[in-house]
Amino acid sequence: MNRVIGVDESGKGDFFGPLVVGGILIPDSDIAEIREWGARDSKTLSDNRALELDSALRNRYPHVLAVLLPREYNAVYRTLRNLNVLLARQHAAVISDLATQHPADLAISDKFGKPELIERALREKGCAIEMRQIIRGESIPQVAAASIIARARFLREMSGLSERTGVELPKGAGGIVDQVGRQLVSRFGVEILDELAKTHFKNYGRSLKPSLL
Repeated sequence: MNRVIGVDESGKGDFFGPLVVGGILIPDSDIAEIREWGARDSKTLSDNRALELDSALRNRYPHVLAVLLPREYNAVYRTLRNLNVLLARQHAAVISDLATQHPADLAISDKFGKPELIERALREKGCAIEMRQIIRGESIPQVAAASIIARARFLREMSGLSERTGVELPKGAGGIVDQVGRQLVSRFGVEILDELAKTHFKNYGRSLKPSLL
């Protein structure tokens, strides 16, 4: 029986909100059961269903969540200037924490960037676990479960940020995001975006303009 750590992120493509990387340790013997629960790529689930499954998964299995809220995310990105390096470090931190706390045989993530990025980050942490990076990794149940707990945390953080500002922050990076960005800048000043958004996105520049070009 393999004890497998699945790891995935949420918020990478969203202008507003944090970057969340989740890891969860699920033995292969439980795959059929979590599939029966409906655990699959969180992008195919409604927000409410993701939150329901998140609660069931976190109550049952060891897990770690690494959350970079926008201000911290922006500071780290300004230093690294490379999203894949930032992601690799967050993935490695989650995997290392879980593997240190619990016996694990293997870690699996959705593939992004060069495979050596995560492998190097794991070596730097002294974590020698076998690592596999798979295209469309959410097809692996443990990675799907990780995507669910990461997305649920992203949704909760987005709700908190929306309540704080009194503005419903939209997901994604489309036109409505630019409209809300301009609304926020008009109301609170440009500094608010460092608290709420990932400032290296093109949406940042569009949020500073009175209208879209």
